[in-house]
Parts: sequence; structure tokens; C-alpha cells
Amino acid sequence: MNSFDKFVKVSTNNLRPAKGRLLLSEPLMGDFFFGRAVVLLAEHNDEGSFGLVLNKPLLQKFNSIVKDFPDFDGRLFLGGPVETNNLFFIHTVGDIIEGSIEIGSGIYWGGDIEIIKEMMLLKSITPNDIRFSIGYSGWSPDQLQAELKRNSWLVSKGLNKDILKIDPKKMWEKLLAPLGDEYSYWPNFPPDPGLN
Repeated sequence: MNSFDKFVKVSTNNLRPAKGRLLLSEPLMGDFFFGRAVVLLAEHNDEGSFGLVLNKPLLQKFNSIVKDFPDFDGRLFLGGPVETNNLFFIHTVGDIIEGSIEIGSGIYWGGDIEIIKEMMLLKSITPNDIRFSIGYSGWSPDQLQAELKRNSWLVSKGLNKDILKIDPKKMWEKLLAPLGDEYSYWPNFPPDPGLN
């Protein structure tokens, strides 16, 4: 039983995790990385799962942390607790960036970083086209399934390429809304029930 189950009977949806689906954390998850998080699953198979948290921007601008890149007016995000020394990225321009892997709905993972640097230099890529993260989120085989059984996550298939345009502060709540009245009260819970 997780912390949320102590306060209310939880009903979870029946969607299964899959590449291109989103995970939305239950509202009282107090974890630094995953509290009210939206995670895009880039892969889910028998070997495990990995993806990026989409709604945890860092305060610093991209170029104040990431060196050897042209000026870029975007933010850097915290993608998860794994490999936080490495840079990962998703984008909507897979038709231009060689080596990109489509996750789904016009969202791509990775690709040729030199092409991205050139596009940044030419100002032909914007923060609405690409999202850079340090670290990623990963689960060993069956770990994510165990967390779903504990109702730690909801699975959503609401991914589309406009997801990079959603205000990160409002993303979790905005993506909960289409899941129905059953979850409409979730945003009303305080992130830390001990402060209530």
C-alpha cells in the first residue's frame, strides 16, 4: 500500500505500459524525481522500461549548464535519477535529424547531435521542437509492473507532438483531465499531506 491508498480508495486504469505511453504519478508520491511527474516511456519490454520525466525543468538555462553548444533559448529538464551526468533528448523533427528513433505520435528519441547543434546555430529549432534532459528514468524487468500494482502510476496514451508545448507546471494536471471524473480530485490533494 502506498501513501495515497491511506487517504482514499484508489482505482487504477487498465492500460498497460508501452513505448510511447505516458506515466502519471499518483498525487501523493513524495519522491523528488517522480512527485506529480509525467514520464514518457521510450521503451518497455521484457528487459525493463526507460523514459524521460517531461515536467521537471531546472531553474538554469540550457547553456548555463550544457557547454560546447550554440546559444539555445530552451530549458534543461531533469529526466530521472539514472545517469544524471548524461544529456538525453526528445524532439519532433525526426524527419530532419538522422539516427532518430520514433517513440510515437511524432515524438522522437535521440539522433545526430551535430545536426542538432547546426540547427541551433541557424535558429531553425526551438524549445517547442526539442527537449533536453539530464538523466533518465529506468525500471528493471517487472519493477514498473509492481509499481503499477501498488497504484503508484496511471498509464495514459495521450501522447502527441504538442506535448512539448504544454507548460511543465500544468502538464500533470492537464494530462489527468481526459482520464475522467475518477481522477478529477487528484489535483486537490496537497503534494505533501503532512503539511495539510
